[in-house]
Amino acid sequence: MRKNTRKSTGLALFAALALSLIAAGPVFAETRTSIDAGRGDVPLFVPDSYSAEQESPLIVLLHGYASSGSRQEDYMKFSALVDRYGFLYATPDGTEETEGNHRRFWNASSACCNFYRAALDDSAYVMNIIRQVQAAYRIDPRRIYLIGHSNGGFMSYRMAYEHGDVIAGIASLAGAEASEARPAPAHPVHVLQIHGTADETIAYAGGDIQGNAYPGALETIGRWATNNGCAAQGQIIGTLDLERNLEGLETTRTRYAKGCRIGGSAELWTIADGGHIPVISDAFSQAVVEWLLARQKP
Repeated sequence: MRKNTRKSTGLALFAALALSLIAAGPVFAETRTSIDAGRGDVPLFVPDSYSAEQESPLIVLLHGYASSGSRQEDYMKFSALVDRYGFLYATPDGTEETEGNHRRFWNASSACCNFYRAALDDSAYVMNIIRQVQAAYRIDPRRIYLIGHSNGGFMSYRMAYEHGDVIAGIASLAGAEASEARPAPAHPVHVLQIHGTADETIAYAGGDIQGNAYPGALETIGRWATNNGCAAQGQIIGTLDLERNLEGLETTRTRYAKGCRIGGSAELWTIADGGHIPVISDAFSQAVVEWLLARQKP
């Protein structure tokens, strides 16, 4: 990552994502509407089983740099699970750059990805998305989650740190924590980090973007194990097949759960030889959703 420039970082991510979407094709849920959180319409998928008589979980997807909510959904296909698991699902867009190639981004950390230093409070914006959905639908306050890829993963960590009183859990694919280590936040959050060891955009071992450092996957999940009061030593609990083009059960699950504060835990899924945009298996999205929905605030 140290050799990447602003242009090469964005182009590499955008080109790889575009290639994956050509093969993926769109997936649609039965019911789709939208909410306005101050920056235009945000697509919202609502399960057919939704009833105001019962609280439902909410998942918000945060896309990677140069992508969009719709492109990220086309890649990850969480909308196909909305009816099966009964959660509401929002796919917002980040802000488009006013300079350069006008790519969308989230102002997540000093490393990623507000390259032109726009004055943005994306933390407040994502919280407003959640509040607007809560105002229109009956959402379970104990089961509000974020899933982020790359820049969206960085943003998920920012939200977990700043709004742990609201966010029950996050899942980050190829994202990372803030550049600097910080004191533990007041509220524990369930955290899942998914990262490929061959990621050349956001390195598994950590690196920097334009001189701004970011921690690796082990340091990222280690910080959140500490934040949540968990024992520092994780336990390998099994393997998964998350990458379609890699043979066998290539992903190792390491869980940090011993001694955690109620409402918090940490887990790392390491994709051996996985890249920045893995060719995800049919099991990937289901595994992520099931992991999140099994964890909630007390």
